[in-house]
Amino acid sequence: MTLRNRFTLISSLSFGIVSIITSAVIFFAYYDSTKIFYFEKLRNTALISAIYYLEKDELPKNRHAQVKQEYNHLIQNNRVAVYNQNNQVTFGQNLNDKNIKPIHLQAARNNKGTQFMSGNEFYYGIFYPDNQGDFVVFVKSPNDSFQSQIWRLAIIMVSVLIIGLLAIYFLSRYLSKVVYKPISNVVERINKVDYNNISTAITSTNTNDEIEDLIKSYNKLLGRISENVLLQQNFINYVSHEFKTPLASISGNLEVFAQRDRTPEEYKKVAKESLENVFEIENILNNLLLMSGMTKLEASHKQVRVDELIWKIYEKLEPKAKEKQSTLKVELQVTKPALLEFPGNETLLYLALYNIVENAIKYSQDHPIVINLSEKDSKLNIEVKDQGKGIHSDDLSKITETFYRGQNVENVKGSGIGLSLSQSIFDHHHILMKITSSVNVGTSVVLEFPVHS
Repeated sequence: MTLRNRFTLISSLSFGIVSIITSAVIFFAYYDSTKIFYFEKLRNTALISAIYYLEKDELPKNRHAQVKQEYNHLIQNNRVAVYNQNNQVTFGQNLNDKNIKPIHLQAARNNKGTQFMSGNEFYYGIFYPDNQGDFVVFVKSPNDSFQSQIWRLAIIMVSVLIIGLLAIYFLSRYLSKVVYKPISNVVERINKVDYNNISTAITSTNTNDEIEDLIKSYNKLLGRISENVLLQQNFINYVSHEFKTPLASISGNLEVFAQRDRTPEEYKKVAKESLENVFEIENILNNLLLMSGMTKLEASHKQVRVDELIWKIYEKLEPKAKEKQSTLKVELQVTKPALLEFPGNETLLYLALYNIVENAIKYSQDHPIVINLSEKDSKLNIEVKDQGKGIHSDDLSKITETFYRGQNVENVKGSGIGLSLSQSIFDHHHILMKITSSVNVGTSVVLEFPVHS
């Protein structure tokens, strides 16, 4: 069932139920009020009949004649019965009415009045004490008029209910078309999206409603899917490009090496070069595997001493800095030791910080590199600063993208994964990374750790 049909069905059923309940309440309220009105009229008729029959001996003849003349249409002997204490009709001609039973006469005496319906008649009886004795006056009236009013009301209400249901049905159909038209438009636009270029966003409606939220969510989803597709394309391009060089080097060396006998030194040289290329491929694959499994590592978090990680990295990379004729220096300016403890994954944090420092050494151009640990606003800050090649301003916004490398890397080896992987790791740990750089001046990477309990 479509949303339009569901909306129409629900609105019609809701209106129908409410209308039926409302109609029933109105009908029964009118029924009771009309019945009360008819019984009230009969009560007045019974009282006038009692005066007419039982006060005849006490009223002047002219006054009695006047009462008879004015209320003759109400006082009809065949509709009035005046019962004495022995339950016998003494006045009126409504004799032997089987619907008036002793229980009704007793009820009238006990309660000073009684009323009931039987067949097609209304009955009303009153207790009337007189100097001639205590009497019960009963009057009756056909309920044809009452039944006619009730039937007319029922027909009118049923007709209005049917017309109302039809009206709300067609109105609901129209409103559902109006309400769901934006959704239909969105569906139409989605169907027209060129799936060869899924990054194309759907035009916003600027209505600030749920449809607008749906379009924004869809565009975000398309953006994420597009990024993943682009990442996969880049990955294929990267693998075909980056793996091709070391594999070609390995196969080329082995082919040349196999053409004739070699000395032990030549064996060692080729084996060393082949192993370096294999280690490079393995390193790239390990980084890619780490990036793909980043979201599953939350459970491995524990308290990590950040300064100890920095010293481990220093011990590992300080020889490499010397090879580049550079120096690596660590500055510790933290007065609160608690800031140096951080909850996270030690392996990942080590890898991320290692990549940052290693990049600084790669591009330092025999200038010193400084790793500064400081505190700011009760937060731990780490700055890795070099005086190397720097990064072009056009590259700064893209430098953390996977497989992206700057314009001025020249012959410096790299895969374009390290900085991207570091960014992912820092994001995973809610660490803010800020990179500032100027060409031929140097680069500064500042890591702002979050406040933790």
